[in-house]
Amino acid sequence: MAITSQHKRRSIRLKDYDYTSEGAYFITICTRLKKPYFEEYPGLRNIISREWESLTERFQDVITDAFVIMPNHIHGIIIKSVGATLVVAQERAGTSPAPTIGNIVGAFKSLCVKKWLDYNKQNRSIPVYLFWQRNYYEHVIRDDDELNLVREYIIANPLQWKYDKYNTDCISDLAYTKKWNWLEKVEC
Repeated sequence: MAITSQHKRRSIRLKDYDYTSEGAYFITICTRLKKPYFEEYPGLRNIISREWESLTERFQDVITDAFVIMPNHIHGIIIKSVGATLVVAQERAGTSPAPTIGNIVGAFKSLCVKKWLDYNKQNRSIPVYLFWQRNYYEHVIRDDDELNLVREYIIANPLQWKYDKYNTDCISDLAYTKKWNWLEKVEC
């Protein structure tokens, strides 16, 4: 009998939490193998920024908040506010349910790849095609105080790059780790 190795990822999801519901979510999406693609390819960086901003047009119940592009990952806040008109529409036959955070992040990642491929076709360049890591990290923001802390983290992230765990040359700093460990506890 052959023994197969099955990799089961530990779920980072909150048990019994409805990810289609209203709320604020801290999102981290890393590049494949944590390569600094956003530093190497300014065109890709521009696409990432534009696609993040366009999430509010694509998803009517989404508001984007603080956002930063680092050399090998992004951080952002997505706020979902499901309105009464959407709830009423869903109760009628033939309508699709409100998107989950996973649906929104998946669409964002997919659109970034498509735009990047289009960009490279137009510029006749041969770039890296698979630049996103397979998964992403999310943290449900529980209240306004936490929302403000997450905003602080995102805004200060470029200044704290030397301590960032996604930096391959990361410098260990106990004070930084102690302050932000609750938010950075899971790899994307």
